[in-house]
Amino acid sequence: MNSRNRDAEFGRRALALGIWRNYGEAPAPGAIDHDYGRRVETDRSWTVYHVFTGVPARIDGVRMTGLSRSDATDSMLSLNRRNVLHRQERNALARSSPTPAEIASQP
Repeated sequence: MNSRNRDAEFGRRALALGIWRNYGEAPAPGAIDHDYGRRVETDRSWTVYHVFTGVPARIDGVRMTGLSRSDATDSMLSLNRRNVLHRQERNALARSSPTPAEIASQP
């Protein structure tokens, strides 16, 4: 590979990495816990959005649009942490509840 091709490939990879980072980075192994991402808009503002629907997120009725990058990152992380906590609470409740088989076997 010559120097020009190598530079072009490096540029393509750098661009892809930048896009990947702008969209909240790649999903981790626990990706189900990451319902919200962030994206840069054409006016260079940032939006926090629901990754499955693309709809801008709302916190206390306020749309998460027109944000700075740091505010969008903080909001995205906060929403995803909140979802993780809700899932953990729901799973703990499910584990503490008797199964239908346990209910049926009781006298």
